[in-house]
Amino acid sequence: MRPSPIAATVDFERDGLRHGFLKLPHSHDASAWGSIMIPITVAKGGQGPTVLLTGGNHGDEYEGPIALFDLANRLNPAELSGRVILVPAMNFPAFGAAKRTSPIDGGNMNRAFPGRPDGSVTEKIADYFQRTLLPMADFVLDIHSGGKTLQFVPFAAAHVLEDKAQQERCIAAMRAFNAPFSLMLLEIDNVGMYDTAAEELGKTLVSTELGGGGSATAHTAAIAKRGVDNFLKHAGVMPGEPELKPSTLLDMPNADCYVTSETSGLIEYVVDLGDEVRQGDIIARVFDIERTGATPTEYRARLDGLLVGRHFPGLITMGDIVGVVAVPV
Repeated sequence: MRPSPIAATVDFERDGLRHGFLKLPHSHDASAWGSIMIPITVAKGGQGPTVLLTGGNHGDEYEGPIALFDLANRLNPAELSGRVILVPAMNFPAFGAAKRTSPIDGGNMNRAFPGRPDGSVTEKIADYFQRTLLPMADFVLDIHSGGKTLQFVPFAAAHVLEDKAQQERCIAAMRAFNAPFSLMLLEIDNVGMYDTAAEELGKTLVSTELGGGGSATAHTAAIAKRGVDNFLKHAGVMPGEPELKPSTLLDMPNADCYVTSETSGLIEYVVDLGDEVRQGDIIARVFDIERTGATPTEYRARLDGLLVGRHFPGLITMGDIVGVVAVPV
């Protein structure tokens, strides 16, 4: 396979703190010999594992970029035992456009793995992570939130894996991140995901969903910042012990956790995020906005649990997620 067209302006092996870019050549109408410059920070001090931290996998999710741009200003290599690589805005074109997907090629970074060095812009970035950054890492944290179309209770997540020793490492790291909720996440579609790529390489991976609605709050940004520090402490790269608060452990036993809309219209939620629901309880009603007098469609929970995810904002389209129900453990 041909080499990646991306060149890093930082040295990954030398001790110290370096801020730079992943430089991806990109010829376009406004810049014939232009490049996409993706910010990156590398901090290395002493012997220890490598932790790869990413935000902005989707460009309209902001807790990750906030936490990692902040961390880049706080890292002190003299206090580290190992290496930290952080990329606050992984899909930088999408991040700059405040879009989930890239405005250049329409690429969804979290469905583009393993990528291609001779593919689209999104595929080239994915390929660089797949073949260059992920192999360096021992621990991987990818910080997500709901973006403009989803909203979640703030949770850190791990997945059920065939390698149970690896799964237990991921669960331990998830618990150390210590979001208010800790979820064994059943993905609705894991093909081409960054998570899947990291897990298939044997990495200890934690993902998150820390809010949504296309913005961050003081509360969710604080969860991300504390979680990043906890993750680094758990990995043994940053000194100290994780700062742990109560966290509710949740499971998603099967696809009944997802409730999908079969209509389009105006959605009225009758329960809020974090509320307890029982099987058969109404989660939301969808009104036909084309006419008055039509009976709204009711969407109900398929199992007992907590409402942990919902559509955002107020109009919903057929095929969108109405709600996600997870089961307390």
